[in-house]
Amino acid sequence: MKRATMILLAAATIAAPGSAAFAQKMGGTLHISHRDNPPSASIHEEATISTVMPFMSIYNNLVVFDPKEKQDSADHIVGDLATEWKWSNDGKDLTFKLHDGVKWHDGQPFTSADVKCTWDMLKGDGPSKLRRNPRKIWYFNLKEVTTNGPTEVTFHLNRPQPSLLTMLAGGHSPVYPCHVPIEQMRTKPIGTGPFKFDRLKQNESIRVVRNPDYWKKGRPYLDAIEFTIIPNRATAVLAFTSGKEDMTFTSEITAPILKDVRSQAPKAICEMVPTFTLSNLLVNRDKPPFDNARIRTAMAYAIDRSAFVQILSQGTSKVGGIMLPPPEGRWGLPKEILDTIPGYGPDVEKNRAEGRKIMEGLGYTADKPLKIKVSTRNIPLYRDPAVILIDHLKQVNIQAELEPLETAVWYNRLTKRDFTVGLNVQGVGIDDPDVVFYETFAAKSDRNYTNYNNPEIEKLFDEQSQTADYETRRKLVWEIDRQLQLDGARPVIVHDWGGTCWQPYVKGVKLAVNSIYNHWRFEDVWLDR
Repeated sequence: MKRATMILLAAATIAAPGSAAFAQKMGGTLHISHRDNPPSASIHEEATISTVMPFMSIYNNLVVFDPKEKQDSADHIVGDLATEWKWSNDGKDLTFKLHDGVKWHDGQPFTSADVKCTWDMLKGDGPSKLRRNPRKIWYFNLKEVTTNGPTEVTFHLNRPQPSLLTMLAGGHSPVYPCHVPIEQMRTKPIGTGPFKFDRLKQNESIRVVRNPDYWKKGRPYLDAIEFTIIPNRATAVLAFTSGKEDMTFTSEITAPILKDVRSQAPKAICEMVPTFTLSNLLVNRDKPPFDNARIRTAMAYAIDRSAFVQILSQGTSKVGGIMLPPPEGRWGLPKEILDTIPGYGPDVEKNRAEGRKIMEGLGYTADKPLKIKVSTRNIPLYRDPAVILIDHLKQVNIQAELEPLETAVWYNRLTKRDFTVGLNVQGVGIDDPDVVFYETFAAKSDRNYTNYNNPEIEKLFDEQSQTADYETRRKLVWEIDRQLQLDGARPVIVHDWGGTCWQPYVKGVKLAVNSIYNHWRFEDVWLDR
């Protein structure tokens, strides 16, 4: 009670007129390190935080997760371009009223037609064609989008799907302009957001500048945000601790590095939170010998999840199924269910003995191992667990060689299924089963990288998707998650936690505890210096 009272008093102080100590200041450039070249500036075509963090501030959504809340959920959604919204009685139509007078960065008016164009494009029905469409599967149930004048738009569904509003609130769901070619959105994007695109210099920097005509009056506070591309993590940390950078790239600070940051920059503000990025084993089921389910099972048996947790995060990360573990995650499997799944129990040596038995039965021994390549993205977040995975695979007579790939090449290879075995760090934008299940495991999803196909499981996807009651839905989600793990659909290794740090004069940063993708509008961030 005392802590809550203090928070309320602090909030009142911030809001009090004439309180100079807490008054937001206008101006200044926020300097942030960035880990690599983003594949493009087009959020709808990419599946990486490398694009979302620097470019989300250019755009607006219809709705967003309330930035004041630490846990993103359907219960905490606020309007953005939409002023209000309402479901039809049958749960199949969702109508939005839109702000009037909003303009795109090039001066053109924003209307309901832009919303319709964006989701027609995502469904694959519009004249504009996306080069990649990683979230097309999100809208499998969207029949059409219609407009009623310039400030009203309705999403029509084939069947009830309460999670639609939740999907629209994520950082991956901006509205695009009808009048701007999709090719331009990749390199010189136009939005309605608080910041305008200024420049992108490959291997150097990304810069966005204040939108002086932003429709939310008084925002943003910053003049500009500049992301300096620093691929080497140690160099990026040094740039922060020396004061050259005001903020680190999100979730790039591991538990061991966090100790160094706090010793070198004791006044820095750092938050270590779940990222809802999970390391997982990718096995291409269509390429021999991995079309043999027994080999895939043996590989799953080789994994010692506790070792990943200790080595990579000094015990910070968590073991779980496909959904984010509780309490930060709203849908994750409880430990008592996880412990019943083969490969998750504490007896690692017993699991590996089972794996070796399988491989020896197929002719692969310690003297004649199965030789493979483990492909992964060439950044530390991917390389580090990949090295550990290679060591674990040796325990079941699999000899692996690391194949690191640059970001653009990595995503192209995944999309084309041009890999045999991979270590992926799957970023999940929204803590909702519809997003995770359909995007990762639906047969028609572009991000179903392992070509998993189970019609019976997909029927359960649909059943949970239509269930409105949270507790009923959660129990069904647990059963689906358990079945996916038993099936070895895409073995989850560990749920990652990561730290983000900023200098004490950087104000207004709000991180969520169940996704790193949804809070990078930067319109409320300011510099107290």
